[in-house]
Amino acid sequence: MIRGRPGGPEPTGIAVVIAAKDESARVGRTVTAARALPGVDLVIVVDDGSTDGTSEAALASGARVLRHSRNRGKGAAMETGAEGVRLIEEHEEGTGGVRPPRHLLFLDADLEASAAGAAPLLDPVVEGKADMTIALFPATRLRLGGHGFVVRLARGGVRRATGWEPEQPLNGQRCITRAAFEAARPLAPGFGVETGLTIDVLRAGLRVIEVEVPLEHRATGTDMRAQLHRARQFTDVLRALGVRKLPAVVRRTLAGPRGRIGGAGRRRGMSRPSSGENR
Repeated sequence: MIRGRPGGPEPTGIAVVIAAKDESARVGRTVTAARALPGVDLVIVVDDGSTDGTSEAALASGARVLRHSRNRGKGAAMETGAEGVRLIEEHEEGTGGVRPPRHLLFLDADLEASAAGAAPLLDPVVEGKADMTIALFPATRLRLGGHGFVVRLARGGVRRATGWEPEQPLNGQRCITRAAFEAARPLAPGFGVETGLTIDVLRAGLRVIEVEVPLEHRATGTDMRAQLHRARQFTDVLRALGVRKLPAVVRRTLAGPRGRIGGAGRRRGMSRPSSGENR
């Protein structure tokens, strides 16, 4: 629950940023669900070079829309969305509406009505218990889509770079403070953005936790188009890891005897974080 003290400073709001490419059939329902989340007062959809009616569907559902004339990839779309939030806040300040910068909630465009289940990602960030939360989808989703080899690459890369091993390193549903987001810029391009974001936030000494949420989106299939998608994912993740590689001696120092460092933990639902989280 997003709380503010009576008579105290205005609580920090939440801005939802949705990167979308050819999602006209789904993005409207995703926007509607996102707008109903507690504390959300701004939803921005970044139309990343769509050739369908994605922008129109998002506008009709109440989102503000920013559009790339050509497809620039997920990382670039997330940066565009965050910059859009900053510019809107700058305008609000110019009209006398001074308030703390909003936290950012990144959601995929194809969540549809299940986006309403993203609420558990918000509280740890709003309450100062985490600088970034990452969604854990229900265990049944892990068996769908066949992303195993890309997940293993990302998971192992984050572990080697930071000492912490996420369960779902490619999950794009994340809530993050503006300070943490700025610490991770520039974002990794394309589908390497989640892996790079996790590494950069942890390297900045900030806290990352995973939170189980009842979200769903369509699973990637097994046809040729899906295989090409996985190949692009693999390449982008590999590139993100390559530019963040640590010397072996530094890696061992960070990892310590148990192969973990402070600053990260995992939550199931809203239970207490594991002992790996800094307090």
